[in-house]
Amino acid sequence: MSTPQVVVHHHKDLMAKAAAARLITRIVDAQSARGSASVVLTGGRNGNAVLAALGESPARDAVDWSRLDLWWGDERFLPEGDPERNVTQARRALLDTVPLDPARVHPMAASDGPYGSDVEAAAAHYGAELAAAAGPEDHGQVPAFDVLMLGVGPDTHVASLFPELPAVRETERTVVGVHGAPKPPPTRISLTLPAIRAAREVWLLAAGEDKAEAVAIALSGAGEIQAPAAGAYGRSRTLWLLDDAAAADLPRGLYPPASA
Repeated sequence: MSTPQVVVHHHKDLMAKAAAARLITRIVDAQSARGSASVVLTGGRNGNAVLAALGESPARDAVDWSRLDLWWGDERFLPEGDPERNVTQARRALLDTVPLDPARVHPMAASDGPYGSDVEAAAAHYGAELAAAAGPEDHGQVPAFDVLMLGVGPDTHVASLFPELPAVRETERTVVGVHGAPKPPPTRISLTLPAIRAAREVWLLAAGEDKAEAVAIALSGAGEIQAPAAGAYGRSRTLWLLDDAAAADLPRGLYPPASA
């Protein structure tokens, strides 16, 4: 478990641009060290803002997109191409504009896909896909992702792990179907906390005053069942990337604003 590091930017746009710059650097470093890199994407306004900022960055060409594996932390279990699906939004924000290897892009199944409405079967398939991609050096059922990004919800949820629901209590499976989510749509697929914690680095993104209470709760030592964001951490680094509004309830002496 790594100790959380908090970086506060003055504005959400600066946060997105800084996160994009960090992500480019991390991907390039991983590709230089091991030949390839793996990243887990998140949806929502902050995750998509980072992807859009990455697409606009002149430094994006430093990435060898053909040697990048992309995964998702969760997905709304909706038909293929639905505008609410995280993969649809990610393609629009960035993925359709860069030369990715399609075989290395790993979206979660849609509700009109090969598993139909069986979200549990779709989740099990994604778990098997992750396990197949894990190497002996990963020592687990998922690859050791270089960066796993998570948006933090106003209720402290991350991925589709909502407070008190069964998915946040899962300790064995790496991917689960989620039923009855309090945020529509109610049916989703999500990585579990054990899968999230396999990542080398976990980055939690939060911007806006509606996230301030959740950020303060998660960083105050709350339990992960009541505050799932508190249980999301990386093996070597846990990074909270915030704007001023999301950091408003934190003790400022401990978390000074970034220079960006």
